[in-house]
Parts: sequence; C-alpha cells; structure tokens
Amino acid sequence: MDDDPRANAVDGTMERQCQSRLRSHLEVVARERDIYMATGGRVLVREYLRQQLGQWGPVQAQTFEAAGLAGENLVLQLPGVEAVGPPLLVGAHYDGVPGSPGADDNATGVAVLLELARAWSIQPLPCPVQLVAFDLEEYGLLGSWAYIQRQAQNSPLRLMLSLEMLGYCDPRPGSQRYPSGLQWLYPRQGNFIALVGNLPAWRQTRQLSQQMRQQVPCEWLMAGWRGGLVPATRRSDHAPFWDSGYQAIMVTDTSFLRNPHYHQPSDRPETLDFAFLTRVCLGLEQGLRQLMAMS
Repeated sequence: MDDDPRANAVDGTMERQCQSRLRSHLEVVARERDIYMATGGRVLVREYLRQQLGQWGPVQAQTFEAAGLAGENLVLQLPGVEAVGPPLLVGAHYDGVPGSPGADDNATGVAVLLELARAWSIQPLPCPVQLVAFDLEEYGLLGSWAYIQRQAQNSPLRLMLSLEMLGYCDPRPGSQRYPSGLQWLYPRQGNFIALVGNLPAWRQTRQLSQQMRQQVPCEWLMAGWRGGLVPATRRSDHAPFWDSGYQAIMVTDTSFLRNPHYHQPSDRPETLDFAFLTRVCLGLEQGLRQLMAMS
C-alpha cells in the first residue's frame, strides 16, 4: 500500500492543506502581543483564538490575576469516542515578549494547537481532550499555574503536553546546542523535534517519539522528576504540571538552544521551516491518536 501513488497523492494533499492552514494562523498570531506594549495585538490574537476554537465547541474563558497582571486562558473541551475517563490536555501559550512578533515563540505552538482542535473535532480521539491556550507564560508560567489551581487540581489527566516553539529547523552540523553533558548523546544538527518528559511520563514520551518518527526526526529526554537535573527543561507550561504530580511532556524545537531569533525582533515567519512545522503537526496528531488508543 505504501507504493500506491494514489495513497501518496492523498498524503501529499493532506500535508499541503495542513501547511496552508498553519501559514494562515501564523499570519494572524505572529505579531507583537505582549501585555505591556502591544495590547492591541494581544486582544486581536486572543479573539482570533476564541473564534477559531469556537468553531469546534464552547470555549471557556478562564480569567485570573497573578503577580499584579490580569490574564485569560481559553479552554476547549472535546469529547472522545469513549465518554468516560480522564482527558488528554494539550496546551500552548499565546502571549509574547515586548519587541518580538514571536513567530516561533509561540505562534507555532498556537497554530498546531488549532490544527489539533480541528482534527480531533472531525475525528475524535478515544479519550476526551482539553485544548488550552495559556496566557502569561512569559511572565512566570502564570496561566498554567492558574489553570491548575482553578480547574486541574485533584482532577486526573491522562497526560499533559505543552507545545513550545515547533517550527525552527537548521540541518547544518553544529547548529544544535545543549545543556552541559547532553551534547554527547544527541545530534549536532538542529533538524529534529524534541520531547522532554518527567519520570512518570517516561513510557508515553518514548512511545510518542517512536510514533512521531514516522513523520519527523524526533529525540526524547527524561528530565528527572521535575526537571531539576536540567533546569532549562522547565521553561514552559508543562513545569507547573510536573510540580503538581502530573505526567507531562514538552514538545519543542529546543528554543534558544537552536533558534538565534529567540525573543528577538527577528522571530518572524520567514525564519521558519513550514515543511518541518507541518510534519511536526501531523506527527503529533497521528502519534497522540495512536498513543491514546494504547492507554
């Protein structure tokens, strides 16, 4: 069947359509949108996410105040084929830092979140799903902490995934850097997506990496119980879930360890590899579907 040209044409069409939708999302989300200097862009992006997620069901607005800042998470809950059981949670932060359009950080994560919502609305996963656009990640992971305190505390989850910068790829030798010691274990080229899990999620991290390799090169790392052995692994919305005892995985192109445009005005869509981003998106959709069917 793999040699059937009709199957390959369908796959190619699916990939092109997915890439087109991801580009459209990036056109809206990749703009200055920080809470201090770009409130207009921030409101525009938040309302775009509300509208896009709202195509697939009611969107819960979870407002909160923390560290003197007012934030708003957006939550879409999708049913699974099996109506009972704990949900899969997939989240991505939509806020940015001053002076940067944040195309990779984290418009790519948001775009993939919207594509997963679309795919799982049309063809549900075996289990229920919560898709969350987190706010104020850049100011201390405030949105994910607020989510846990208000909604997730004492509520079981099958797994939490944080989508954190997914679209920068550099195949040149030496383009990938690592925290000390890891450089001997992983590729020197920055052409892979990385899964970083805590110890309770080691089996899901390994299995998901194997499944995603059908679409894109994928490496995985266990970062200790709460990432204390490699502090750089704690810099996204999965960390509060680690600290609260949940199984959680960060999906990332490794951020500042690869992308020279991190938190810079140059973090723009033209620096991204959209073919790579599309394969990451399709790999996540298919990999998580297989993983949830196994759990």
